[in-house]
Amino acid sequence: MPSDAQEKTPETRLREMGLELPGRAPSPIGSFRNVRVSGGWAYVSGQGPVEADGTLKRGKVGDDVTAEEARAHAELVAINILSALRDHFGSLDAVGGVVKLLGLVNATPDFERHPFVIDGASNLLAEVFGADGIHARSAFGVGSLPNRITVEIEAIFEVATDGAGRVAAA
Repeated sequence: MPSDAQEKTPETRLREMGLELPGRAPSPIGSFRNVRVSGGWAYVSGQGPVEADGTLKRGKVGDDVTAEEARAHAELVAINILSALRDHFGSLDAVGGVVKLLGLVNATPDFERHPFVIDGASNLLAEVFGADGIHARSAFGVGSLPNRITVEIEAIFEVATDGAGRVAAA
């Protein structure tokens, strides 16, 4: 018999964490969409640290933003990724798991803690998706990001399938 932890859905875990997603994901700032499904994969475009009221977390990590602050910003980005997925599918339970993250940190040239920063997102996604939230990942620093945001993360998710291996939602 499966354990209680194995039976929990992403939506159940989210509620138990007391985490509420914004009503809508932030709108794209260019000619693209937040989520594109192809086959059994959901590709989430790069999301940034945008508060529900539209406030952006800006700055240069290693200069006017600490690694700890940027890690919290990465967690906010994960919340926005989850919001984009819920907007697209109607429920996070339509997502089978996290496959890969690509995390960009707007950092000074001598900053070295990129993995620590992006762990803010990785850890939250692992809490929401359980074992299926443990993913492959790349994290690196860049000289700038749009609107001077501190962190941008794009993601690939597996779409949940039914018992016959068919995509359960699209």
